[in-house]
Amino acid sequence: MFWRSVVGKLAITILLLVSFVLFILTILLLQFFEDFHIQEAEQDMLQTAEKISMLVDTHDENEIIEETTERVKDPASRVAIVSGDGDLWVSNSEDDQLSKLELDWLKQEELSSVLTNNVQVRKQMKLPGTEREAMIVGVPMNHQDGAIYVYQSLNVIDQTKAETTKIIFLAAGIAIVLTTIFAFFLSTRITSPLIKMREAAFDLARGEFNTKVPILTHDEIGELALAFNRMGRQLKFHLNALRQEKEQLSSIVSSMADGVITLNRSGDMIVTNAPADRFIEDWYYENNLPYRAEDRKLPHELKTILQEVIDGETEAMHELSLQGRNWVMVMTPLYDQAYVRGAVAVIRDMTEERRMDKLRQDFIANVSHELRTPISMLQGYSEAIVDDIAETKEDKNELAQITHEESLRMGRLVNELLDLARMEAGHIHLNTEEVKVGPYVERIYKKFQGLANENKISLHLDKSIYEATAVFDPDRIEQVFTNLIDNAIRHTSKEGYVNIKVINDSEAFQVEIQDSGSGIPEEDLPFVFERFYKADKSRTRDKKKKGTGLGLAIAKNIIDAHQGTINVNSKLNQGTAFYLRIPRL
Repeated sequence: MFWRSVVGKLAITILLLVSFVLFILTILLLQFFEDFHIQEAEQDMLQTAEKISMLVDTHDENEIIEETTERVKDPASRVAIVSGDGDLWVSNSEDDQLSKLELDWLKQEELSSVLTNNVQVRKQMKLPGTEREAMIVGVPMNHQDGAIYVYQSLNVIDQTKAETTKIIFLAAGIAIVLTTIFAFFLSTRITSPLIKMREAAFDLARGEFNTKVPILTHDEIGELALAFNRMGRQLKFHLNALRQEKEQLSSIVSSMADGVITLNRSGDMIVTNAPADRFIEDWYYENNLPYRAEDRKLPHELKTILQEVIDGETEAMHELSLQGRNWVMVMTPLYDQAYVRGAVAVIRDMTEERRMDKLRQDFIANVSHELRTPISMLQGYSEAIVDDIAETKEDKNELAQITHEESLRMGRLVNELLDLARMEAGHIHLNTEEVKVGPYVERIYKKFQGLANENKISLHLDKSIYEATAVFDPDRIEQVFTNLIDNAIRHTSKEGYVNIKVINDSEAFQVEIQDSGSGIPEEDLPFVFERFYKADKSRTRDKKKKGTGLGLAIAKNIIDAHQGTINVNSKLNQGTAFYLRIPRL
């Protein structure tokens, strides 16, 4: 509203100040002019009375005196000549309501003092017998006894006072109008730069740092505008510096292999990077809780670590196990001067280090074990043939068949080891081509349909083909499909199911192979893609089928060569799900 603005407040203040001054001045002027008019009228009547007194002293004829008196006096007044012997003469007046002076009036002490004490008298009084007020002056005669009285109604003074009041009020009204115009002009001129600065401040609040306030004057307001513009430039500079530091810090945190979580005292996750998000997702999955990305609260079990850091103001280190992976969380307090305002948690996946240690320890033992069995069998059965233990041709053929199968198994093992070594050395060669996804996955599905039916397992294919083709090496990817589907069927009991879900869109070629089999123990999950990993034989549906333990390792290297990813989720006795994703390059 207008009166709430600076313009309104300044204009109203000036107007009220001037109005107050004019009010006081008007009262004083009215009083002054009222007294002035009365004094002037009384002085004029005294002069008239003195002239008539001189006239009476110089002339003896009453007619001349009366005629001259009528001419000398004010037409609205009356003149009363009182002689020493008590004779009274009263002149005429244009004011018919002005009563003639009577000798009874002279009984008043003040009026009679003119005759008795020879002093001049000035008096305002009500005329006896009427309600009219009049002012009267009395002057004693100079050379004989008697007095001259001149009086007139105060209505004449009131008329003059009314005219004067009208003029004063008119002048005051004009002054107020001019003051209003001047106050509005002055306040507008003063506040116009302030209004522009207010608009510029709103622009700064919206992030428009290039806004400048025009410098219209060189006074204090101009200096304020200059300082405002300088402040905007400095604010833009500092915000750019802060943004660069924030982007640099964000890039550093995002590029870290370790998970980083910044927390406040309430346990709200303020900053997280991708490894930390994956850790939180695994934690929810492990505890069978729904995960919502918008939920930025730290899990309740992890809040105890935060509370320990805040209360003790010391670094805390804890080891956690999720989905078979080992994590080490190091949480350090964050200070706002001496006050702990939160904490930063660094989460490191230690599974790889432990895996490498285990691989170094187990590799030679695994290779020796895998080669020892077929070599021992080859040696034993070949000795049986050489020693002619087998009596019949059928027995010899059976021993030869076993020897042949073990030699083939040892050959497969050696070939897979060589393939895996070449892949891990980066020597894998891909023959990529544009593959029609629909017919390709249908062919693989039909290849395993007979094996699934033979083992009384439900094999289902779900396709979501949004792009008809994808680019990859079909032979290598079929090798991955074969390994994963064969493992799923081999570890699934009768009346179970194996679901294959394929999605091909503009972003990636994605496959999910889920079974209802025996699952993988949590402690084995981190090692399923390692060389010589084998499921516990007691969990294998067909104990006669033995793998080399290299299939998943080869599958992972093939997917890595396609710049894709392969992951696994599993729960014991509930099933296993493998996920692979090949991005569209």
